Amino acid sequence: MRVLFAVHDWGLGHATRDLVLIRALLDAGHRVHVLSHGRALSLLQDELGENCRYTSLKDIPKPLGRKAITFYIKMSLSMPAVFWTFRREHQHIHELHRQHRFNCIVSDSRFGVALREIPSYHLFHSLRQIIPGRPRRLEQFVESSQKRLLSPAHKLLIPDQRENGLAGDLCHNLACDWGENRLVYLGILASVSRMPVTQDIDHFISISGAEPQRTYLEQILLEQVRQLEGRTVIALGRPEQRNTVVTEGRLTIHGYMNRKQQEEMLNRARLVVTRPGYTTLMELAELGRRALLIPTIGQSEQEYLAEYHRTRGHLHAVRQNELDLVRDIAIAKTYPGLPQVTPTKQSVIRFLDVVTGRAPS
Repeated sequence: MRVLFAVHDWGLGHATRDLVLIRALLDAGHRVHVLSHGRALSLLQDELGENCRYTSLKDIPKPLGRKAITFYIKMSLSMPAVFWTFRREHQHIHELHRQHRFNCIVSDSRFGVALREIPSYHLFHSLRQIIPGRPRRLEQFVESSQKRLLSPAHKLLIPDQRENGLAGDLCHNLACDWGENRLVYLGILASVSRMPVTQDIDHFISISGAEPQRTYLEQILLEQVRQLEGRTVIALGRPEQRNTVVTEGRLTIHGYMNRKQQEEMLNRARLVVTRPGYTTLMELAELGRRALLIPTIGQSEQEYLAEYHRTRGHLHAVRQNELDLVRDIAIAKTYPGLPQVTPTKQSVIRFLDVVTGRAPS
């Protein structure tokens, strides 16, 4: 099969969770054409090399700022540009399909990438958008609007369990009738797996996300990290600094780590300090790791997920502007970690069965 796989480029989480699915398609003998942009596209090109074709197409605006209110105001004002982006995506996909004659499309959170004339699947975990204050009617309106935007897709592939999932209200307890046959709960998707290594790193700090908040968090952490006792490794999440490594005693700072390096660090670390992006939570669940969560200011989904798992006693979370690294790491060590989930390999089998009609033997 010729598969177009579109990847959202807010941060690197979508790209990392999609790696496991793209590799599964390639291993099964299918041809994959990747559509993404920016750092997400760079990561996918680094990891997949010449095994795929690539197209760069800019994603929706990312109106992040220093304060949450700035994000919400800018996001509201940018909605005309968002819908224009969806239309442009759709036009571009028609042209790509005319050139390459795809057999199916998989789109991770890119609303304009779907065609009714061929099987199209949206990989999406935020069927409901979490709005600050949780206004019921507004959330229901947004959910209904998303349902209409996603209507060209044949099925919606949800990277979570149907019961006892990690995403909470994002894809459970829904207000709208999405159609039982359209929703496929795949289970979690983590591009990391357990490795037979010694846990010899006390803290692994992974800095990621869209700018400028990624840089703001980097500044805060670098100011405080030298107060920690024990061995600490930091990944700054800067692909343009992939060859930069600085060591100061028991502290090592990497400008960038590829997926293999991050997988090793996640396995070796006793505690992870990270954003609570949904992809990151799936990786923590896959490996059974404790963590300190620092949600991105203005990203209500991360703020919701951090609070959701903190109040359930799974992981400790703290606001970025209230972070005291020594204090909060000590608290995080008292939490047990996320509940056990069905491993990713079962999710991949289900994905291949749904999208290609054939699970691996």
